[in-house]
Amino acid sequence: MTDRPDTALIAGMGALPALLAAARPNMLICEMEGFPASVPGAETLKFRVERLVPFLDHLVDGGVKQVVFAGAMRRPRLEPELFDPRTASLVPRLLGAMQAGDDETLRAVIELFEEWGLEVVGADQIAPDLVPGAGILTGAPSEADRHDAARAASIVAALGAVDVGQGAVVAQGLCIATESLPGTDEMLRFAAQHKSLRPDPEGARGVFYKAPKPGQDRRIDLPAIGPQTVENAAAAGLAGIVWEADGVLLLDRAATVSAAEHHGLFLWAREP
Repeated sequence: MTDRPDTALIAGMGALPALLAAARPNMLICEMEGFPASVPGAETLKFRVERLVPFLDHLVDGGVKQVVFAGAMRRPRLEPELFDPRTASLVPRLLGAMQAGDDETLRAVIELFEEWGLEVVGADQIAPDLVPGAGILTGAPSEADRHDAARAASIVAALGAVDVGQGAVVAQGLCIATESLPGTDEMLRFAAQHKSLRPDPEGARGVFYKAPKPGQDRRIDLPAIGPQTVENAAAAGLAGIVWEADGVLLLDRAATVSAAEHHGLFLWAREP
């Protein structure tokens, strides 16, 4: 008889949920209705935000002690008639957090799970190899690239302080694009469409930089890059991808490094 899982994976979309499920196979996979979990072949426990309290009770009654969040989720459209009384009592609290921004929303969610005695852990505790420490994984950034990375890091810190985004593209000291609600892929598409913004066509091609927001709770919503990020950065004509060491998930390291080498991009986990 299989032991009851003591860890629940709240799985969203993207590559990360499947990577965590592979790293720790005996997890309870949970998905929010309308947002299918990206864990092929897995049996899932579905839940709705309108019945969050019964869902939390179910986890605790089933022996779950630990919860990890992974994958992209959008804010669901709530249906008032589906709320149970106990979850309805939480609505003012949750709505207040949602109106304050993504960071406050995530903190409110973590606090709720902790109030049920559930330990919320980061993806890096399930699969530590997904979060690289400082170092250059491939390629060699030039001095101009290093200056662009420093400039991008300061821009991302400023964006993150007002809960806007976690990434920026900088070339020759100029900010070509910043990440906002549409996400990283859209930002890199914009950069690809505006290569002419570089003052010197023969100068530094620029970098894409990614980092968590200042003060962000790193147990949830860590930024991530993967092979598709490399493809998009290459299409934008960039020299490389830089991220904050120990602060960004690297999805499918082998494929990401291989793609970077194919396109001649460097990958650099930079000390904050």
